[in-house]
Amino acid sequence: MPAIVNSVIPNSIAEELEIEKGDIILSVDGNGMLDMIDYNFYIKSELITVDVQKTNGEIEEIEIEKDFDEDLGIVFESAVFDKIKPCLNHCIFCFVDQQPKGLRDSLYVKDDDYRLSYLQGTYITLTNLKDEDKERIKRMHLGPFYVSVHTTNPELRVKMLRNPNAGKSLDTLQWFRRNKIPFHAQIVLCPGINDGEELERTLSDLAKLKNTVLSVAIVPVGLTQFRPDGELRKVDKECALETIKIASKYKRVCCSDEFFLLAEKPIPHAKYYGSYAQLSDGVGALRLTYDDFKSLELPKSVSKPYKLVFACSYAAKDMLLKVSEKLNKIKNLSVEIHPVKSEYWGQDITVAGLITTEDLVRTVKDVECDIVVIPSVMLRPYSEDFLDGKNLDYVKEKSGKNFLVQKNIYSLKEVVEFISGI
Repeated sequence: MPAIVNSVIPNSIAEELEIEKGDIILSVDGNGMLDMIDYNFYIKSELITVDVQKTNGEIEEIEIEKDFDEDLGIVFESAVFDKIKPCLNHCIFCFVDQQPKGLRDSLYVKDDDYRLSYLQGTYITLTNLKDEDKERIKRMHLGPFYVSVHTTNPELRVKMLRNPNAGKSLDTLQWFRRNKIPFHAQIVLCPGINDGEELERTLSDLAKLKNTVLSVAIVPVGLTQFRPDGELRKVDKECALETIKIASKYKRVCCSDEFFLLAEKPIPHAKYYGSYAQLSDGVGALRLTYDDFKSLELPKSVSKPYKLVFACSYAAKDMLLKVSEKLNKIKNLSVEIHPVKSEYWGQDITVAGLITTEDLVRTVKDVECDIVVIPSVMLRPYSEDFLDGKNLDYVKEKSGKNFLVQKNIYSLKEVVEFISGI
Protein backbone atom coordinates (compact mmCIF):
# COMPACT_ATOMS: atom_id res chain seq x y z
CA MET A 1 0.00 0.00 0.00
CA PRO A 2 1.78 3.20 -1.14
CA ALA A 3 1.63 6.54 0.68
CA ILE A 4 -1.59 7.73 -0.96
CA VAL A 5 -2.87 11.20 -0.12
CA ASN A 6 -6.45 11.16 1.17
CA SER A 7 -6.73 14.91 1.74
CA VAL A 8 -4.72 18.01 2.59
CA ILE A 9 -5.27 20.40 5.47
CA PRO A 10 -6.50 23.87 4.39
CA ASN A 11 -3.84 26.62 4.34
CA SER A 12 -1.07 24.04 4.75
CA ILE A 13 2.20 23.63 2.86
CA ALA A 14 0.67 20.72 0.95
CA GLU A 15 -2.24 22.84 -0.25
CA GLU A 16 0.14 25.61 -1.34
CA LEU A 17 2.13 23.04 -3.33
CA GLU A 18 -1.09 21.76 -4.95
CA ILE A 19 -0.70 18.26 -3.56
CA GLU A 20 -4.09 16.62 -4.06
CA LYS A 21 -6.18 13.62 -3.09
CA GLY A 22 -4.90 10.55 -4.95
CA ASP A 23 -1.32 11.77 -5.25
CA ILE A 24 1.37 9.39 -3.98
CA ILE A 25 4.33 10.48 -1.87
CA LEU A 26 7.15 8.31 -3.21
CA SER A 27 10.02 9.48 -1.02
CA VAL A 28 11.41 12.21 1.21
CA ASP A 29 15.06 13.14 0.59
CA GLY A 30 15.36 9.95 -1.43
CA ASN A 31 14.16 7.76 1.44
CA GLY A 32 11.35 5.30 0.85
CA MET A 33 8.83 4.97 3.66
CA LEU A 34 7.12 2.00 5.28
CA ASP A 35 4.70 4.01 7.37
CA MET A 36 3.89 7.30 9.08
CA ILE A 37 6.72 6.68 11.53
CA ASP A 38 9.24 6.99 8.70
CA TYR A 39 7.34 9.90 7.15
CA ASN A 40 7.23 11.88 10.40
CA PHE A 41 10.97 11.28 10.92
CA TYR A 42 12.07 12.31 7.44
CA ILE A 43 10.02 15.53 7.17
CA LYS A 44 11.41 17.08 10.35
CA SER A 45 14.24 18.96 8.58
CA GLU A 46 13.98 22.58 7.50
CA LEU A 47 14.89 21.77 3.88
CA ILE A 48 13.53 18.59 2.29
CA THR A 49 12.94 17.18 -1.19
CA VAL A 50 9.71 15.27 -1.78
CA ASP A 51 9.01 13.08 -4.80
CA VAL A 52 5.30 13.08 -5.66
CA GLN A 53 3.52 10.93 -8.22
CA LYS A 54 0.52 12.87 -9.49
CA THR A 55 -2.77 11.21 -10.37
CA ASN A 56 -1.89 11.48 -14.09
CA GLY A 57 1.26 9.40 -13.48
CA GLU A 58 3.76 12.25 -13.72
CA ILE A 59 6.44 12.44 -11.04
CA GLU A 60 7.35 15.81 -9.54
CA GLU A 61 10.39 16.59 -7.40
CA ILE A 62 9.48 19.35 -4.95
CA GLU A 63 11.96 21.22 -2.75
CA ILE A 64 10.39 22.51 0.47
CA GLU A 65 11.80 25.03 2.91
CA LYS A 66 9.95 25.14 6.22
CA ASP A 67 10.32 25.39 9.97
CA PHE A 68 11.92 22.47 11.77
CA ASP A 69 9.27 19.89 12.76
CA GLU A 70 6.59 21.77 10.77
CA ASP A 71 4.03 19.39 9.30
CA LEU A 72 3.22 19.42 5.58
CA GLY A 73 -0.50 19.03 6.17
CA ILE A 74 -1.00 15.73 4.36
CA VAL A 75 -3.62 13.21 5.52
CA PHE A 76 -2.86 9.74 4.16
CA GLU A 77 -5.31 6.95 3.37
CA SER A 78 -3.50 4.69 5.82
CA ALA A 79 -0.93 5.11 8.58
CA VAL A 80 1.10 2.24 7.09
CA PHE A 81 2.33 2.21 3.51
CA ASP A 82 3.22 -1.45 3.24
CA LYS A 83 1.02 -4.33 4.40
CA ILE A 84 -0.67 -4.14 7.81
CA LYS A 85 0.64 -6.84 10.11
CA PRO A 86 -2.27 -9.27 10.53
CA CYS A 87 -3.45 -10.84 13.75
CA LEU A 88 -2.24 -14.44 14.06
CA ASN A 89 -4.46 -15.25 17.04
CA HIS A 90 -7.87 -16.84 17.29
CA CYS A 91 -8.93 -15.39 20.62
CA ILE A 92 -11.84 -17.10 22.33
CA PHE A 93 -13.51 -13.70 22.82
CA CYS A 94 -12.67 -12.12 19.43
CA PHE A 95 -15.44 -9.69 18.50
CA VAL A 96 -14.59 -9.81 14.79
CA ASP A 97 -15.47 -13.51 14.77
CA GLN A 98 -18.88 -12.69 16.28
CA GLN A 99 -20.01 -10.54 13.35
CA PRO A 100 -22.44 -11.62 10.65
CA LYS A 101 -21.78 -11.09 6.96
CA GLY A 102 -22.78 -7.90 5.21
CA LEU A 103 -21.09 -5.25 7.35
CA ARG A 104 -18.37 -2.82 6.20
CA ASP A 105 -15.30 -4.68 4.90
CA SER A 106 -13.04 -2.86 7.36
CA LEU A 107 -14.88 -4.48 10.28
CA TYR A 108 -13.55 -7.91 9.30
CA VAL A 109 -9.90 -6.84 9.27
CA LYS A 110 -7.92 -8.17 12.23
CA ASP A 111 -4.68 -6.23 12.57
CA ASP A 112 -2.00 -6.71 15.21
CA ASP A 113 0.45 -4.04 14.08
CA TYR A 114 2.80 -2.35 16.56
CA ARG A 115 2.98 0.70 14.27
CA LEU A 116 -0.77 1.31 14.48
CA SER A 117 -0.56 0.84 18.22
CA TYR A 118 2.08 3.56 18.44
CA LEU A 119 0.43 5.89 15.93
CA GLN A 120 -3.27 5.37 16.62
CA GLY A 121 -3.60 3.63 19.97
CA THR A 122 -4.84 0.27 18.68
CA TYR A 123 -4.20 -2.82 20.80
CA ILE A 124 -1.59 -5.45 20.00
CA THR A 125 -0.88 -8.86 21.51
CA LEU A 126 2.88 -9.01 20.69
CA THR A 127 2.54 -12.54 19.26
CA ASN A 128 3.78 -11.43 15.82
CA LEU A 129 6.48 -9.00 16.99
CA LYS A 130 9.75 -9.98 15.32
CA ASP A 131 13.35 -9.24 16.34
CA GLU A 132 13.68 -6.64 13.59
CA ASP A 133 10.52 -4.95 14.92
CA LYS A 134 12.05 -4.79 18.38
CA GLU A 135 15.29 -3.40 16.97
CA ARG A 136 13.38 -0.63 15.21
CA ILE A 137 11.30 0.15 18.33
CA LYS A 138 14.48 0.42 20.40
CA ARG A 139 16.43 2.41 17.80
CA MET A 140 13.64 4.94 17.21
CA HIS A 141 12.58 5.11 20.88
CA LEU A 142 8.96 4.31 19.97
CA GLY A 143 6.18 4.16 22.51
CA PRO A 144 3.93 4.09 24.35
CA PHE A 145 2.13 1.03 23.00
CA TYR A 146 -1.26 -0.44 23.86
CA VAL A 147 -0.98 -4.12 24.71
CA SER A 148 -3.77 -6.67 25.08
CA VAL A 149 -2.34 -8.69 27.93
CA HIS A 150 -5.48 -10.45 29.23
CA THR A 151 -3.42 -12.70 31.52
CA THR A 152 0.21 -13.14 32.56
CA ASN A 153 -0.28 -16.89 33.03
CA PRO A 154 1.53 -18.28 29.94
CA GLU A 155 -0.54 -21.44 29.68
CA LEU A 156 -3.82 -19.57 30.10
CA ARG A 157 -2.78 -16.94 27.55
CA VAL A 158 -2.08 -19.68 24.99
CA LYS A 159 -5.59 -20.99 25.66
CA MET A 160 -7.25 -17.58 25.46
CA LEU A 161 -5.45 -16.42 22.31
CA ARG A 162 -5.33 -19.88 20.74
CA ASN A 163 -1.76 -19.25 19.69
CA PRO A 164 1.22 -21.33 20.89
CA ASN A 165 3.36 -18.18 20.91
CA ALA A 166 1.01 -16.28 23.20
CA GLY A 167 2.80 -17.38 26.37
CA LYS A 168 6.29 -16.68 25.02
CA SER A 169 5.33 -13.21 23.85
CA LEU A 170 4.85 -12.16 27.48
CA ASP A 171 8.67 -11.98 27.62
CA THR A 172 8.35 -8.82 25.51
CA LEU A 173 6.85 -7.04 28.52
CA GLN A 174 10.13 -7.64 30.38
CA TRP A 175 12.00 -6.45 27.28
CA PHE A 176 9.91 -3.26 27.37
CA ARG A 177 10.92 -2.81 31.00
CA ARG A 178 14.63 -3.26 30.31
CA ASN A 179 14.54 -0.84 27.40
CA LYS A 180 12.32 1.75 29.11
CA ILE A 181 9.54 1.40 26.57
CA PRO A 182 6.21 2.36 28.20
CA PHE A 183 2.91 0.68 27.45
CA HIS A 184 -0.74 0.66 28.44
CA ALA A 185 -2.22 -2.76 29.26
CA GLN A 186 -5.68 -4.07 28.46
CA ILE A 187 -7.46 -7.02 30.05
CA VAL A 188 -10.64 -8.39 28.49
CA LEU A 189 -12.28 -10.07 31.45
CA CYS A 190 -13.90 -13.43 30.76
CA PRO A 191 -15.76 -14.78 33.81
CA GLY A 192 -14.51 -18.15 34.97
CA ILE A 193 -11.36 -17.88 32.85
CA ASN A 194 -9.13 -14.89 33.68
CA ASP A 195 -11.05 -13.31 36.56
CA GLY A 196 -10.69 -13.81 40.32
CA GLU A 197 -7.33 -15.34 41.29
CA GLU A 198 -6.07 -15.17 37.71
CA LEU A 199 -6.82 -11.46 37.60
CA GLU A 200 -4.99 -11.01 40.91
CA ARG A 201 -1.96 -12.78 39.40
CA THR A 202 -2.04 -10.64 36.26
CA LEU A 203 -2.30 -7.34 38.11
CA SER A 204 0.44 -8.38 40.54
CA ASP A 205 2.77 -9.30 37.67
CA LEU A 206 2.07 -6.04 35.87
CA ALA A 207 2.73 -4.08 39.07
CA LYS A 208 6.24 -5.56 39.16
CA LEU A 209 6.96 -3.80 35.87
CA LYS A 210 6.44 -0.53 37.75
CA ASN A 211 6.35 2.68 35.70
CA THR A 212 6.77 0.84 32.42
CA VAL A 213 3.04 0.15 32.74
CA LEU A 214 1.35 3.52 32.33
CA SER A 215 -2.18 2.23 32.90
CA VAL A 216 -4.24 -0.95 33.02
CA ALA A 217 -7.78 -1.09 31.67
CA ILE A 218 -10.13 -3.94 32.50
CA VAL A 219 -13.10 -4.34 30.13
CA PRO A 220 -15.87 -6.95 30.13
CA VAL A 221 -16.02 -9.51 27.34
CA GLY A 222 -18.54 -8.51 24.67
CA LEU A 223 -20.92 -11.25 23.52
CA THR A 224 -23.35 -10.98 20.62
CA GLN A 225 -26.23 -13.18 19.55
CA PHE A 226 -24.11 -14.33 16.62
CA ARG A 227 -21.60 -16.10 18.87
CA PRO A 228 -22.04 -19.88 18.93
CA ASP A 229 -22.75 -21.35 22.34
CA GLY A 230 -19.45 -22.01 24.08
CA GLU A 231 -17.35 -21.54 27.17
CA LEU A 232 -17.86 -17.79 27.49
CA ARG A 233 -20.45 -16.12 29.69
CA LYS A 234 -21.20 -12.47 30.25
CA VAL A 235 -20.04 -10.43 33.23
CA ASP A 236 -22.84 -10.25 35.81
CA LYS A 237 -23.26 -8.05 38.87
CA GLU A 238 -21.37 -10.40 41.19
CA CYS A 239 -18.41 -10.68 38.82
CA ALA A 240 -18.39 -6.90 38.26
CA LEU A 241 -18.32 -6.20 42.01
CA GLU A 242 -15.48 -8.68 42.55
CA THR A 243 -13.46 -7.23 39.66
CA ILE A 244 -13.85 -3.66 40.91
CA LYS A 245 -12.70 -4.78 44.37
CA ILE A 246 -9.61 -6.56 43.02
CA ALA A 247 -8.68 -3.66 40.74
CA SER A 248 -8.90 -1.19 43.65
CA LYS A 249 -5.83 -2.80 45.27
CA TYR A 250 -3.50 -1.64 42.50
CA LYS A 251 -2.25 1.71 41.22
CA ARG A 252 -3.09 2.89 37.71
CA VAL A 253 -5.67 0.11 37.27
CA CYS A 254 -9.18 1.12 36.17
CA CYS A 255 -12.31 -0.81 35.32
CA SER A 256 -14.33 0.38 32.34
CA ASP A 257 -17.57 2.28 32.89
CA GLU A 258 -19.56 -0.83 32.04
CA PHE A 259 -18.32 -2.63 35.16
CA PHE A 260 -19.80 0.08 37.38
CA LEU A 261 -23.08 -0.02 35.47
CA LEU A 262 -23.24 -3.81 35.82
CA ALA A 263 -22.35 -3.57 39.51
CA GLU A 264 -25.04 -0.89 39.97
CA LYS A 265 -22.44 1.42 41.49
CA PRO A 266 -21.90 5.14 40.77
CA ILE A 267 -19.37 6.09 38.12
CA PRO A 268 -16.17 7.11 39.99
CA HIS A 269 -14.94 10.68 40.21
CA ALA A 270 -12.29 12.00 37.82
CA LYS A 271 -9.41 11.22 40.20
CA TYR A 272 -10.03 7.50 39.71
CA TYR A 273 -9.22 7.73 35.99
CA GLY A 274 -6.01 9.74 36.28
CA SER A 275 -5.13 11.00 32.78
CA TYR A 276 -8.01 9.09 31.11
CA ALA A 277 -5.39 7.04 29.27
CA GLN A 278 -7.76 4.46 27.76
CA LEU A 279 -10.92 6.36 26.87
CA SER A 280 -11.34 4.37 23.66
CA ASP A 281 -11.89 1.32 25.86
CA GLY A 282 -14.76 3.04 27.66
CA VAL A 283 -12.65 3.78 30.74
CA GLY A 284 -13.88 7.10 32.10
CA ALA A 285 -15.87 8.27 29.08
CA LEU A 286 -19.06 8.87 31.08
CA ARG A 287 -17.29 10.79 33.85
CA LEU A 288 -15.32 12.94 31.40
CA THR A 289 -18.42 13.81 29.39
CA TYR A 290 -20.54 14.68 32.42
CA ASP A 291 -17.83 16.75 34.09
CA ASP A 292 -17.32 18.65 30.86
CA PHE A 293 -21.06 19.31 30.66
CA LYS A 294 -21.12 20.69 34.22
CA SER A 295 -18.51 23.25 33.20
CA LEU A 296 -20.66 24.66 30.36
CA GLU A 297 -22.80 27.77 30.66
CA LEU A 298 -26.41 26.99 29.76
CA PRO A 299 -28.88 29.52 28.35
CA LYS A 300 -31.83 30.47 30.53
CA SER A 301 -34.29 30.06 27.64
CA VAL A 302 -34.65 29.42 23.91
CA SER A 303 -36.66 31.61 21.55
CA LYS A 304 -39.40 29.07 20.79
CA PRO A 305 -40.76 25.76 22.04
CA TYR A 306 -38.27 23.10 20.99
CA LYS A 307 -37.87 19.39 21.67
CA LEU A 308 -34.51 17.65 21.54
CA VAL A 309 -33.95 13.92 21.85
CA PHE A 310 -30.73 12.06 22.65
CA ALA A 311 -30.63 8.69 20.87
CA CYS A 312 -27.90 6.96 22.86
CA SER A 313 -26.46 3.67 24.02
CA TYR A 314 -27.77 2.03 27.18
CA ALA A 315 -24.32 2.59 28.67
CA ALA A 316 -24.77 6.37 28.37
CA LYS A 317 -28.41 6.46 29.47
CA ASP A 318 -27.99 7.31 33.17
CA MET A 319 -25.40 9.98 32.50
CA LEU A 320 -27.59 11.64 29.86
CA LEU A 321 -30.60 11.50 32.17
CA LYS A 322 -28.65 13.74 34.57
CA VAL A 323 -27.81 16.01 31.64
CA SER A 324 -31.45 16.16 30.57
CA GLU A 325 -32.56 17.18 34.07
CA LYS A 326 -30.44 20.33 33.78
CA LEU A 327 -31.36 21.03 30.16
CA ASN A 328 -35.08 20.74 30.91
CA LYS A 329 -34.76 23.73 33.23
CA ILE A 330 -34.16 25.90 30.15
CA LYS A 331 -37.40 27.73 29.29
CA ASN A 332 -39.15 26.46 26.12
CA LEU A 333 -36.76 23.48 25.82
CA SER A 334 -37.85 19.87 26.25
CA VAL A 335 -35.25 17.08 26.31
CA GLU A 336 -35.78 13.32 26.33
CA ILE A 337 -33.43 10.34 26.41
CA HIS A 338 -34.15 7.36 24.15
CA PRO A 339 -31.59 4.56 24.48
CA VAL A 340 -31.32 2.34 21.42
CA LYS A 341 -32.02 -1.32 22.05
CA SER A 342 -29.63 -3.46 20.04
CA GLU A 343 -31.89 -6.04 18.46
CA TYR A 344 -29.29 -6.54 15.74
CA TRP A 345 -26.46 -7.67 18.04
CA GLY A 346 -28.49 -8.75 21.05
CA GLN A 347 -29.46 -6.79 24.14
CA ASP A 348 -26.14 -7.47 25.93
CA ILE A 349 -24.40 -5.03 23.55
CA THR A 350 -24.83 -1.58 25.09
CA VAL A 351 -22.28 0.70 23.35
CA ALA A 352 -23.02 3.42 20.79
CA GLY A 353 -20.34 2.35 18.34
CA LEU A 354 -22.29 -0.81 17.46
CA ILE A 355 -25.70 0.77 16.86
CA THR A 356 -27.13 -0.05 13.42
CA THR A 357 -29.45 1.99 11.24
CA GLU A 358 -32.53 -0.20 11.69
CA ASP A 359 -32.21 -0.17 15.48
CA LEU A 360 -31.80 3.61 15.43
CA VAL A 361 -34.75 4.16 13.07
CA ARG A 362 -36.98 1.92 15.19
CA THR A 363 -36.07 3.90 18.30
CA VAL A 364 -36.78 7.41 17.01
CA LYS A 365 -39.31 7.15 14.18
CA ASP A 366 -42.38 7.46 16.43
CA VAL A 367 -40.87 10.05 18.76
CA GLU A 368 -42.18 13.59 18.35
CA CYS A 369 -39.22 15.97 18.33
CA ASP A 370 -37.47 18.72 16.43
CA ILE A 371 -34.04 17.10 16.34
CA VAL A 372 -32.25 13.89 17.37
CA VAL A 373 -28.71 14.02 18.75
CA ILE A 374 -26.40 11.07 18.08
CA PRO A 375 -22.69 10.69 18.92
CA SER A 376 -20.25 10.53 16.00
CA VAL A 377 -18.97 7.17 17.26
CA MET A 378 -22.06 5.65 15.61
CA LEU A 379 -20.53 6.60 12.26
CA ARG A 380 -17.37 5.58 10.46
CA PRO A 381 -14.69 8.26 10.96
CA TYR A 382 -14.85 11.11 8.44
CA SER A 383 -18.10 9.81 6.98
CA GLU A 384 -21.83 9.47 7.60
CA ASP A 385 -21.80 5.67 7.21
CA PHE A 386 -23.03 3.32 9.92
CA LEU A 387 -21.39 -0.06 10.47
CA ASP A 388 -24.10 -1.87 8.52
CA GLY A 389 -23.15 0.05 5.38
CA LYS A 390 -26.16 2.40 5.33
CA ASN A 391 -25.74 6.12 5.91
CA LEU A 392 -27.29 9.01 7.80
CA ASP A 393 -29.40 10.08 4.81
CA TYR A 394 -31.02 6.63 4.90
CA VAL A 395 -31.82 7.08 8.60
CA LYS A 396 -33.26 10.55 7.98
CA GLU A 397 -35.48 9.24 5.19
CA LYS A 398 -36.74 6.20 7.12
CA SER A 399 -37.28 8.02 10.41
CA GLY A 400 -38.43 11.39 9.08
CA LYS A 401 -36.20 13.10 11.64
CA ASN A 402 -33.50 15.75 11.61
CA PHE A 403 -30.20 14.82 13.24
CA LEU A 404 -27.36 16.59 15.00
CA VAL A 405 -24.14 14.58 15.10
CA GLN A 406 -22.17 15.22 18.29
CA LYS A 407 -18.65 15.25 16.82
CA ASN A 408 -16.73 15.29 20.10
CA ILE A 409 -18.07 12.22 21.87
CA TYR A 410 -16.58 13.35 25.20
CA SER A 411 -18.11 16.82 25.19
CA LEU A 412 -21.64 18.21 24.88
CA LYS A 413 -20.34 21.70 24.12
CA GLU A 414 -21.58 21.70 20.51
CA VAL A 415 -25.00 20.47 21.64
CA VAL A 416 -25.24 23.33 24.15
CA GLU A 417 -24.10 25.78 21.46
CA PHE A 418 -26.81 24.45 19.17
CA ILE A 419 -29.42 24.91 21.89
CA SER A 420 -28.18 28.43 22.56
CA GLY A 421 -28.79 29.29 18.92
CA ILE A 422 -32.45 28.19 18.87
